[in-house]
Amino acid sequence: MIRKLLVCLLVLTLFACGQKDSKNSGKEESFKKRDIKGAVTGDAFVESSLGDATGLIMNITSDSASHSVTSKIYNGLVEYDKDLNIVGDLARSWDITEGGKVIVFHLRKDVKWHDGKPFTAKDVEFTYKFMIDPKTPTSYDADFRLVKSFDVLDDYTVKVTYGEPYAPALISWSMSVLPSHLLEGQDVAKSPLLRKPVGTGPYKFLEWKAGESITLVANNDYFKGRPYLDRYIFRIIPDTATTFLELLNGAIDTMGLTPLQWTKQTDTNPRFTSQYDKYQYLSFGYSYIGYNLAKPMFADKRVRQALSYATPKEDIIKGIMFGLADVATGPFKPGTIWYNPNVKKYEYNVEKAKALLEEAGYKPGKDGIMAKDGKKLEFELMTNQGNTVRQSICEVMQKSWEKIGVKVNIRVLEWATFINEYINKQKFDAVVMGWNITNDPDMYDVWHSSNCGGQKLNFVCYKNSELDKLIIEGRKEFDPEKRKVFYHKAQEILAEDQPYTFLYVPQALVTISKRFHEVSPAPAGISYNQDDWWVKKEDQKYNYQQ
Repeated sequence: MIRKLLVCLLVLTLFACGQKDSKNSGKEESFKKRDIKGAVTGDAFVESSLGDATGLIMNITSDSASHSVTSKIYNGLVEYDKDLNIVGDLARSWDITEGGKVIVFHLRKDVKWHDGKPFTAKDVEFTYKFMIDPKTPTSYDADFRLVKSFDVLDDYTVKVTYGEPYAPALISWSMSVLPSHLLEGQDVAKSPLLRKPVGTGPYKFLEWKAGESITLVANNDYFKGRPYLDRYIFRIIPDTATTFLELLNGAIDTMGLTPLQWTKQTDTNPRFTSQYDKYQYLSFGYSYIGYNLAKPMFADKRVRQALSYATPKEDIIKGIMFGLADVATGPFKPGTIWYNPNVKKYEYNVEKAKALLEEAGYKPGKDGIMAKDGKKLEFELMTNQGNTVRQSICEVMQKSWEKIGVKVNIRVLEWATFINEYINKQKFDAVVMGWNITNDPDMYDVWHSSNCGGQKLNFVCYKNSELDKLIIEGRKEFDPEKRKVFYHKAQEILAEDQPYTFLYVPQALVTISKRFHEVSPAPAGISYNQDDWWVKKEDQKYNYQQ
């Protein structure tokens, strides 16, 4: 039922976004000042993170730890509401004309930066120029490079003109707007804002203890109304087992449970059931094994196909995920309009995998390891520290690939080191990782060949000219039914080439302390309305003098 609801709402959203000419005054409820009957201020929400943030300017970071923090600090011009409709954020309304090629944003006039300076069109203009500046180390510039011209009409109106229709144009302006008065003319790599950000959002930066915690404090001047909670605290806890112990001790208020914790360690544990509620829904993400295509051993697609055939996805889902996941065949969630159920499948087949390796020129050596031209098919499989599920997947793959004559060495690294020193520098063979699935199907950032390279999201450096064309054409089409044709074909190409071995789409297994009110899961997830969460005075655990 949840899945069907998500699909229906997503289709409705996309048809709404696909209107080529429209006026939008914003949903009135999204601009009401926060006022929930009986709600009181106070207390804190403590969230855990396996890794520390890499930096607190969202526009130039790509790790989930950084984005979790910065999402509370910054705003974009638009955002998704709980039902995945696009609504205003820093923009109070917008007009779309000329077949979708022109968007005029009318900005709010009651917004202040955390340092008290007023937010104006100059900040939006600066952010646009920042995103297209060749010196800006960002993975998110592609959307903004499609802008033909950017004009400031007055202090609270901007006009964005595209050279041709671009379907994700409106939602691309959900990118965080940055303070021009603090960043203009500065080297962003040396900016104090990387460690002490200044935004317009519901929480202001207070403190960052490297490797320990990041603390935010409620913004009393927030234009949507002060959040009820006094503080939002991110604690860095590098493994899920320790995180769960901290949860049972009441030291954190939420965590994403592992399948083992969800099924075996919660419902019969009174320390858990007395403090927490559980929420389950199909995740907006997928897990995969990615291959560095710059490595000669992965250049032949038959090798990648063999590795996929030798991947026991069903066993991983049953044994590691306790059945709480769906098999993934590509980068879209099953059941959505964009998902193609008819792509090539890779059911577990050891003999098929061996045959493909032999077809690619590999023969078993005396030690049983496949080799070609004197080079063994041996490589390192990396993942991040603290994620027991990913580490278990590595162990399963090590044993499974051994059956087809492939030797795998497992390496587990601390999150920041993993991203900064290995992923961003492309110093890896293969990795077990995951991506979030966005509501818009645009594949450009992760799959277009122009995004191959250090600090880009196509860090495996997959290049396919036919796929590139489909991605570009898919961005121009507004009609979802016509648009999905491009993405269905794109999935067929990925399924054939296997730059990733797509593993599964997991169930989100979230637990949240019972003391918080207004927690209400929706198609957008569970944290869309966190600024409305509050705690009764008698249940509050933390007291802060503000």
